[in-house]
Amino acid sequence: MSGPATGAAASKVTNAAANKATSKWQAFVNHPAGPKTIFFWAPLAKWALVAAGIKDLQRPADKLSVSQNVALAATGFIWVRYSLVITPVNYSLAAVNFFVGTTGLTQLYRIWDWRRKNPEAYAAEEKAKAAKAAAAKLSPA
Repeated sequence: MSGPATGAAASKVTNAAANKATSKWQAFVNHPAGPKTIFFWAPLAKWALVAAGIKDLQRPADKLSVSQNVALAATGFIWVRYSLVITPVNYSLAAVNFFVGTTGLTQLYRIWDWRRKNPEAYAAEEKAKAAKAAAAKLSPA
């Protein structure tokens, strides 16, 4: 029963599927947060911060920076809120910033835990930093 009618019906189905796929692609490309905008590319690039934070999980906790991780955690969670109130709402930006904030908090916990478990080492490290800062003040520039 393969005749011209069957071929025409199959052609209509194929064309309808192709048109639907094309229209979905066009909707994605032309979306207010689609690939023609910064709303798409900024979160994509920001995943590098998450990757760096995950990579830092391998570093010793005494070598991590408190100020850097406070900044990552704070900005991450602030930007989560912002990305949910802007128009268009950007869930991709919210997700990446949630993970940036989470990696910052994780590192801050690791720093706190290391300092709690190694008070003598932490005190010696702080004393060495203070001595180095004092020596830098005394030496001519």
